[in-house]
Formats: sequence, structure tokens, C-alpha cells
Amino acid sequence: MSMIPSPTEFHLSLRVSDLEESTAFYTQFLGVDPKDQTRRFSTFIVPHLHLNLVLLVNDSGKPLDTYSLYHIGLGVTDKCAVIESYFKAKAIGARIIKPPRTTWRGTPLHELWLQDPTGYGIEVYARLTPEELATMPDNQEPLYLVPGTET
Repeated sequence: MSMIPSPTEFHLSLRVSDLEESTAFYTQFLGVDPKDQTRRFSTFIVPHLHLNLVLLVNDSGKPLDTYSLYHIGLGVTDKCAVIESYFKAKAIGARIIKPPRTTWRGTPLHELWLQDPTGYGIEVYARLTPEELATMPDNQEPLYLVPGTET
């Protein structure tokens, strides 16, 4: 049973170190322009994700703690979408932390890890199909999905 009956939107607000740079990043990442933008904040309404994202300039004088928010994640349809996301992120110069790979430990996923301009982690992932799960190697080592990206 959900604590919140019939939610219609998920709201997330992040303090950012550079509002202009972060707004540009999330415009490209989410594929939508900000609905509202001031010198203090940018608001993104992303209907297909039911997301209301607010980027707020860090004017507190306190350092940002990007460690506490481990990451945000965006699920995509399949392995091809993860690989496509990698090439799009690379084309815009996004920080790629882990290139696209299939991981087997924990929750088996096809995943790509990015970092936004402030330093927040972003995981782009797709769950494995039953057929893909059946190909898990005995050693469970990650399988890199784009040749030459192994670290």
C-alpha cells in the first residue's frame, strides 16, 4: 500500500554549483527546456517521467555535499538505449564515469554512469531480459558494451 494515494508527479530539487551549466546539462539530458528560469533557479517539467525537477543555485555559502545523494537513475528500454545514451552523452561532452556495461552483481543491469556539472551521479540503466540473464558469465565480471571503453 502506498503512503501517498495516486501521486501525479515526482518533484526533486537539487542545489547546484553553477546554475547556467547545470541548466544546459539537464536541458540536454532530459530533452526539454526549462519551464521557468530565474537567476536563482531553473524548473523542468518532464511529462513523460512525471517529473518536476528544480535546480537551485547554491547561495548558502556552504559547500555542496554530492556524497549524500548517491545518484539519480533513469531507466530506459533496453541495452541499445543505454549504448545510444553513451554516444549522445559523449557528443555533448558529458562526464562519463563508467562507460556502458552489463553488470551481474547486485541487480543485473545494462548501465552507464554520468556525472552532472555539480558532481551528482546519474545512472542510465536497463533491466536485463530473461534471455540476457541466461548469458551471465560464471565469474560475473562486467561486460563492456562499447569496444575500447574497458577501464
